[in-house]
Amino acid sequence: MKHDLEIDLLRSFVAVAVHRNFTRAGQAVGRTQSAVSLQIKRLEGIVGKQLFERTRQSVSVTHMGEALLVYANRILAANDAALSYIQRPEAEGLIRIGAPDDYATFLLPPILAVIEKVHPRLQFEVMCDSARDLLPLLDQGDLDIVVATHRPDAVAGRIARYEPLHWVASPDYVDDPEAPLSLVLFPTGCVCRDIAMEALQRIDRPWRVAYSTRSIGLMEKALLESAGVSVMESSTIPARLKIIDGQAGFPPLPDVVISVHQPNTSEPHVCIVADFVLAKLGSVVTQEAS
Repeated sequence: MKHDLEIDLLRSFVAVAVHRNFTRAGQAVGRTQSAVSLQIKRLEGIVGKQLFERTRQSVSVTHMGEALLVYANRILAANDAALSYIQRPEAEGLIRIGAPDDYATFLLPPILAVIEKVHPRLQFEVMCDSARDLLPLLDQGDLDIVVATHRPDAVAGRIARYEPLHWVASPDYVDDPEAPLSLVLFPTGCVCRDIAMEALQRIDRPWRVAYSTRSIGLMEKALLESAGVSVMESSTIPARLKIIDGQAGFPPLPDVVISVHQPNTSEPHVCIVADFVLAKLGSVVTQEAS
């Protein structure tokens, strides 16, 4: 007798696969750590395979877990799209979204494309800036949704996921430990910029900000054409750059949090988009350092 894959179990499974941590996964799906652990055991019983390797320090996805993850994301996307269309089929209007340029470049386009197919009468405007500058615009009513980065000890909004940070540089970068690091970063107000500087200060490594821009495209060009380094989130690293974690002189970096913000009095069409963006951001599996 065949057993069906339950949506709630798949949602928790994807959350654990994304966060690699049962406690964080529980926060993402609104359940306790023990409840999520029981759900994963139930799902492993249904599929008859082990989905995660667990130790006291880490959680990793097994080979069969990776295979299931592909189908789980498809099932959840179809489920969410169907419910959104059936429950609120007449969603229309302008949605003004604020996000950092790297999110607007790498994360939002495929998400908004799916929403547009389900709700073709929606329109989108995207403003790129730091969370520090975007969140006041949300409070003033000039934006409807903000996707923002936060430190893990200063979380705000609705958490989509925890995101690893990496040191990155051009493919032919060679570090000179005797020379100050040339940093290529987003402007003041960027969480990743602050974390990079604080990490280098802890090991007393000299550095200077050689290039600062709000554009991820210009950051990529600057890194490719110079001996600079940057700190970027795992899912927004341009393909032509390489991760240089683990080398001497590049201290470990904490995860950051990606959150979705919206006013408490949002109109229904804004809630549709905010909920969908939150769910899809939470289902993206970030790249690992090699």
